[in-house]
Amino acid sequence: MESRCVILDIGGVLEITPSTGWLLQWDEHLGLPAGSADTRLEDVWRAGAVGAVSETQVLAEVGARLGLDIRQVESFMADLWAEYLGTPNVELIDYVRGLRSRCRLGILSNSFVGARARETAMYQFDDLVEQILYSHEIGVCKPDRRAFDMTCSRLEVRAADCLFVDDYGVNVEAARAVGMQAHLFEGNDQTIARIEAHLAGSGAREDLDGAVNKPEPVQEGPASEQGGRNRFQPR
Repeated sequence: MESRCVILDIGGVLEITPSTGWLLQWDEHLGLPAGSADTRLEDVWRAGAVGAVSETQVLAEVGARLGLDIRQVESFMADLWAEYLGTPNVELIDYVRGLRSRCRLGILSNSFVGARARETAMYQFDDLVEQILYSHEIGVCKPDRRAFDMTCSRLEVRAADCLFVDDYGVNVEAARAVGMQAHLFEGNDQTIARIEAHLAGSGAREDLDGAVNKPEPVQEGPASEQGGRNRFQPR
């Protein structure tokens, strides 16, 4: 098996996940100040991101803290999962599917308890790559270096042989800090070209035209980055 490895994020990379504004809509529906639902559930989102609570416990806390009945809790969680799961990035998924004979493949994703079952049912990511590491299953979120170390260990690869693809600059920099090559996802064409360069043995800073030391752009994530794009959605 080829020693080179490609590791991808899910939300914002393999899934297209624009904000739907559902939490603010719930604030409005419940007559609460904007941001109230998210703030009241902040510790639940954090716990769910590292598997410290079960799905049943999440449901109970949502109901208790927002004063919702069972039907409303189900509706609230349906809205959460609708944004979380988004839609498939079909072009990139199809491209990655064709890489199985060319390199090792893995996924490293900040996640929320219940994500694996839903993403497996909708997108079959377990058939796409060899290993999927979800933060709620390994107990640690990107950009913690332990998440990257565990991914390399599970795939039995060296960090130096890996290209990591993520849509948050802070995670890209964390991957580089552990010795990986890393690419900030800003679109399919750029990402596919970067993967091809990696598989061809090009250096981390070499673009397809052969220019050396051309840095990839890095954007800073939000203050709650270790918890994800929103506190509830640790992607």
